[in-house]
Amino acid sequence: MKNLIVFILLFPSIVIAQSVKGTFSPAKDFSYAFLYQATPDGANYINRGKLDSEGRFEIAIDSSAAPGIYKIVYAVPPEENNFDFIYDGKETVAFNFSYEKGVEFLESEENKLWNSYLHSMDMVNQTISNYYTKGGKDKDGFKSIFKVLKDTQLAYEASANGKLVSAFINANKPYIPTAYEDLNTYTENLKQHFFSEIDFSNYVLQSSSFLVDRVTDYVFNMVANPTDETYKVLVDEVVTAIDNDNIEIKAYLLEVLWRRFVSTENHEVANYMTDKYLLELANKTGNKVLAETISSYKNTSIGTKAPNFEIATTENTTSLHNLKGSDHYLLIFWSSGCSHCLNELPKVKALVANQPNLKVVAFGLEEEPTKWAQEIKKYPEFTHTIGLGKWENPIVTTYGITATPMYFLLNSSKIIMAKPYGFEDLEVVLKDL
Repeated sequence: MKNLIVFILLFPSIVIAQSVKGTFSPAKDFSYAFLYQATPDGANYINRGKLDSEGRFEIAIDSSAAPGIYKIVYAVPPEENNFDFIYDGKETVAFNFSYEKGVEFLESEENKLWNSYLHSMDMVNQTISNYYTKGGKDKDGFKSIFKVLKDTQLAYEASANGKLVSAFINANKPYIPTAYEDLNTYTENLKQHFFSEIDFSNYVLQSSSFLVDRVTDYVFNMVANPTDETYKVLVDEVVTAIDNDNIEIKAYLLEVLWRRFVSTENHEVANYMTDKYLLELANKTGNKVLAETISSYKNTSIGTKAPNFEIATTENTTSLHNLKGSDHYLLIFWSSGCSHCLNELPKVKALVANQPNLKVVAFGLEEEPTKWAQEIKKYPEFTHTIGLGKWENPIVTTYGITATPMYFLLNSSKIIMAKPYGFEDLEVVLKDL
């Protein structure tokens, strides 16, 4: 059962104008539909509808609700289980939804027109693909296929005139050759014109998923078997396509790409984006969280040298980089007030007991030292240091610590070799040493 978190809601009195309604199937897989108004900066919660036993719901829309892009969230995580729709301020929007078939709009000319357009363009594009697959030599056939493409685009542009959906249909206008082109020429021109019709400053496009889908398709689907160098070029081309007057949307779209590279553990391209574009954009837009996130990731990417910090003991003061005498170092960020840490540290102690070439460095993130000083007596084999201020300690930002315990495996030169997510991952990593 994909149940959403139930929020404490205030329901104001509203003047009912239209509504959004739908049917989810199978009904047992869903419980609530949450309605949001999308903006370039995120989404504003509107209301929720509880699904009945048949999977049906209806949410009234206030008569003062602005036309634009709205969003239905139907499961968690919300960023993965949602879809956009157009609301023009006049039409009721009705749909059917299933994981297998996606969303099908039953009412709302705006949304039905967009879905019809996408279906028609898919059919024409399949015809183009078939044409080139079969050799692509028939010039009369070429002319006929692209006439259909042009006529289809123009017909939908005319139907969308004066509607919000026109922003999408115009932005999606495909490249249409004026004379015969072989496959290589057509492919190159298609790539060259991929962003040519898009107005990145358009509020409706910025509020939807269109721009994200467009740039991710370009970077991750345009070239077969791309190398890291290819990815870098594609990222560069995305940056060039977005006007410098739109630095907010440029920063947002590049962050989406950056997170995609992070999720695939492509440190090289992610850090390339940070160095060449993203850190500067984060600073220009005042996005401190983004600046800290990408800097922390770069600081602790596999293959980089772990950031240094002081290690003060009763005997002497040294630093992480000055530690010697071991082939490997296991750096643990923990806290004496963290139950998970107190559960895992004894397991770590047992795990490394028979590995003389591995030294544990335990960095305690603490509000005050009393409990920490008692706990570390249980682990005399570890090298201990403390970071007061806990989450406010600067090392938290430097290493991007978001939870404890957090592990980093280093080699003798303090180069980061692995970042096990939890104790089970740590067991696997240490077995290979």
